[in-house]
Parts: sequence; structure tokens; C-alpha cells
Amino acid sequence: MITALVTIHDVMPENRRAVMHLLNELQKRVPTLKPAQITLLVVPGKNWSDDDLLWLECLQRQGYPFAGHGWSHTALKSKTFYHHIHSLLLSRDAAEHLSQPSKNLQTLVQCCYEWFPNHGFYEPLLYVPPAWASGRLTLENWQALPFKYLETLGGVRNIDSGKYYSLPLCGYEADTLMRSFFLRGFNGYNKLQAERRGEPLRIGLHPSDYKYYLSDKIFEDLRQVDHFISYDSSYSLVG
Repeated sequence: MITALVTIHDVMPENRRAVMHLLNELQKRVPTLKPAQITLLVVPGKNWSDDDLLWLECLQRQGYPFAGHGWSHTALKSKTFYHHIHSLLLSRDAAEHLSQPSKNLQTLVQCCYEWFPNHGFYEPLLYVPPAWASGRLTLENWQALPFKYLETLGGVRNIDSGKYYSLPLCGYEADTLMRSFFLRGFNGYNKLQAERRGEPLRIGLHPSDYKYYLSDKIFEDLRQVDHFISYDSSYSLVG
């Protein structure tokens, strides 16, 4: 039996059309997956017009929960050696937490959180750094910030208690053959782990995944899920 948590990354004005396409496809092709079980990872620091904000408000009214997802979703041009390697293998220019000092990151995360209530949205509990890379922030740093949960590549941390829960992950951003080869193996392994360990499988979608090499696998994998849960309900798992 597979239980799954679903997120859509990179919710920003420039991805609005692609996000809506993906949401519509999910509604048509995976009817057991409800809006409350799809967490939208919003990037606040983009150029949000009044019309874009109304779009987000409409999504919130439909029941889609929001999470913080960085500020600009764009990495610094000046990168550490580790960041260069991370960019080549995984994140390209998305991992904005990497190469930044902790003081800058604390300001970034605080601004991300405050953007939501300042624009009339619910205060988010979950923060997912772009490319799941949290950078130089320590647990003590996180505990001074308002988010309650932090998701990284390996799982979810309850910030208050400091406990970290390893949760399997599947991703589909396979825009090159090399990425598709890697992600097929990665996803297959993590689906097996979810079944064996009886833990929720995180399914992380990006707005343009349907254009890439693993587009056929997205809905195939989603239809294999026996039970979808929301991050709100899963917080009891990481309490």
C-alpha cells in the first residue's frame, strides 16, 4: 500500500499557465487526488500582479494549501565549489539558499513567511527551500524563524522538536536524457522504500514536468497511490 504527499513546486506568475494545466490534468486523470492534498510551493519574491494575486486567492478558496518556497528562486552568481557541483547535478540556478551567509538566509525566510499574511493568505507552516537545499541555516536559526516544518531532499524536520523524519521522494523534472535515466532509478528505489517502510511517499511535481521525458510516469505513479494525504494531516507523523 502506498500513501503519498503531493507538492507542486515553483508556483510563480511566469508559471501560472503551466501550473493551471498541471492542476487540470491532475483533476481529470487522478480524481482521487483532491485540492486539499496538493500543496502549492509559492515563490513570493516574483513580480505578482493584482491579477496573479487574485489567481492565488482563488486557489486558496478551492482548498489548495500553500507553503513557502524561497524568495526569488534564483541562486547567486557567485557560488561556492559545492554549489557549482550541486548546480551541475541537481539544481542549476534554482538553489538560492546555497552560497549565502546565514544572516541573509534568515532575512530571506522571514520575508517569505510574512509575504503570505501581508497579502491576505493563510500563514504557511511548511517551508521547502528551492531544490530542497537549505544552506547554512542551523536548527537554532530555524527555531528563531516562524515556519514549523522544513522539507529537504531527505525528508521533513519538525523545527520545534528538532526531530527529522526521512521520507522517500519521487521527482519528474527530467528535461535531459541523463536526468531521466537517473530519476527512473531514483524514483523506483524510493517507491519500494515507501512500500517496505510504510511511510508516505513525497511526489514533487514541477509545472513543466509534463513536457519532459518522464511525463508518462507522473500519472502512472499517481494512479498507483492507494491513499493521498495532505501535509496538514501528515504533521501528526512528524509531531
